[in-house]
Amino acid sequence: MQKINELQLAKELIKFPSITPIDAGIMKFLEKKLKKLGFKTKILEFKEKNSKPVKNLYARIGTKVPNFCYAGHLDVVPPGNIKDWTINPFKPSIKKGHLIGRGANDMKSSIAAFVSAASFFLAKNNKFNGSISLLITGDEEGDAINGTKKVVDYLKRKKEKINFCLVGEPTNPNKLGEMIKIGRRGSLTGKLTINGVQGHVAYPHRANNPSTTLIKILNKLKNIKFDKGTKDFQPTNLEVTKININNNADNVIPGIAEATFNIRFNNRHSSKSIKKKLNKIFNKISKKNKSRFKIEYRVSGEPFLTKPNKTTFMIQNIVKKITKIKPKLSTTGGTSDLRFIKAISPGLEFGLVGKTMHKVDEAVSLKDLKKLTKIYSNILDSYF
Repeated sequence: MQKINELQLAKELIKFPSITPIDAGIMKFLEKKLKKLGFKTKILEFKEKNSKPVKNLYARIGTKVPNFCYAGHLDVVPPGNIKDWTINPFKPSIKKGHLIGRGANDMKSSIAAFVSAASFFLAKNNKFNGSISLLITGDEEGDAINGTKKVVDYLKRKKEKINFCLVGEPTNPNKLGEMIKIGRRGSLTGKLTINGVQGHVAYPHRANNPSTTLIKILNKLKNIKFDKGTKDFQPTNLEVTKININNNADNVIPGIAEATFNIRFNNRHSSKSIKKKLNKIFNKISKKNKSRFKIEYRVSGEPFLTKPNKTTFMIQNIVKKITKIKPKLSTTGGTSDLRFIKAISPGLEFGLVGKTMHKVDEAVSLKDLKKLTKIYSNILDSYF
């Protein structure tokens, strides 16, 4: 049985410029590697109207239960200005004990660590009691329309059971071993448009400035105390991300004003209850100011929590044993694809240190990469 070196594989994966939703041949490359290890694989391409097609990969070795699944993404964010990098972002390089390249941190190295761990596990356990699977998407950094969500629907249709899922996102703030994610807050984005009446600034009585209504609404939104947080979650928080009045003249009261906001909410709310609360505010203030409003919502995920079970504590103990740090069970940070996988399996997230993700000269410490491979290796040994 072939054993795979995590550093070598991480370098090979980084070479593919797989910027969402571009595949650049990376899924086929990984599929080939997994087939050599004995995995049965399927590349799943999905496309929805008004969206670009995305390739995903599901691979499984073994037919028995339990099925332990590793989930991750091979798509990366754009590198930004190449001139700001000390290297070509898609020509990985080692400097001062770190592997540099786009995706080194988020999260090609983590996938390489798991594939390496699986190769070592299979070399010494060719007949083990269960299955190992990988759910790899190319649409995590984008709109997540044609990615994990669609793969989960496919697995449901196929009656494919996953018993536990480990997502390899970078979960540690500063040091490997600090944090395991057992849940995430929900995320809701709202685009609010206020329609007033355009007019001359010298004759305000003939117009109705939509910015007045908008400012009142945004002020009200920023002052909402949604909750004080819970035992597992931070308080719900709203941030205004855009304010836009497309007006080229300084002597014209505009007819339209727009704003975008995002809310990260805990499990004391649902997107439905939040929308209801906000719509009342929009209605009340718009009416009072004789304006009309239009609101468009986009829900990126509902809050979720995986109640810690014996697998959670087993993984926590392994991380502590290898890193000498007891990881905190946390729900902080943004959303992840576990929000889709939770519909078919309990799971948690543990990966690298997230300090350089999405940055120029994104990097992974070679020591951390080695330790993460060891952690994943120990998890497979203990799980089976």
